[in-house]
Amino acid sequence: MAVDNGRPEGKGWRLCRIPFWGGGGGGSGGGSSSTNSSASLTQHSHRSSSRSQVGQAGQPVSAVPDAGRRHSSGSTVKAVARSLLPTRRHLRLDPPTKLYFPYEPGKQVRSAVRIKNTSKSHVAFKFQTTAPKSCFMRPPGGILSPGESIIATVFKFVEHPENNERPMDQKSKVKFKIVSLKVKGPMEYVPELFDEQKDQVAVEQILRVVFLDVARPSPQMEKLKRQLAEADAALEDRKKPPEDAGPRIVGEGLVIDEWKERRERYLARQQVQGVDSV
Repeated sequence: MAVDNGRPEGKGWRLCRIPFWGGGGGGSGGGSSSTNSSASLTQHSHRSSSRSQVGQAGQPVSAVPDAGRRHSSGSTVKAVARSLLPTRRHLRLDPPTKLYFPYEPGKQVRSAVRIKNTSKSHVAFKFQTTAPKSCFMRPPGGILSPGESIIATVFKFVEHPENNERPMDQKSKVKFKIVSLKVKGPMEYVPELFDEQKDQVAVEQILRVVFLDVARPSPQMEKLKRQLAEADAALEDRKKPPEDAGPRIVGEGLVIDEWKERRERYLARQQVQGVDSV
């Protein structure tokens, strides 16, 4: 049956037009109901969070432990991120990964490594070893200006082979590590620099020990001899006392000795006094 436009709607039609509770598309009544519901939920959530921050005695719960945990978590994240980043080296080593020692059982032998500062700032370096009782370095550390290089000498006592091992087959468990630290300008080197700024210390390289047969010529042995000779020459230069400036030179080859100059002034005064007495 057709429905006339002027007649009121039937009962079934009116039921279909009633908006659902909580819906957002059923007219003004439905929108108001949805808004009121959201507001009540927001207030309930706010009251719940407020109650969670109040203790049993009515005192506010301190937020310091949460802040400490967040700070600790942030530091951990930074440390992990720093460990994942590639290490930016400040020094260049030659040899880069090994320390060559002549194999002479029962003797103290030497190796050498050239350390060069390739950065644009002053860098402190320090040697570390797994065998401090049988090995030592000269110098054990220092500060290099930009572009400066130094040859460090490493001393090691070579043990006799065990269990009838062949001399060149024995593997040394001793390792050396060179660490670096950027510093502000030239200063006196002290090992405590690395303890005060542990988070800024970078591992440059871990060097392993390689023995060379002294009876067999090799490029590594020849290079080691050259570096040791250069290191010895630099050490002798550092031992020399500062050069004396010597007598002052004035004019064309006129040498004035302090004692001679003082004697001449004394004789001149004596002559003047003699003339006055006459």
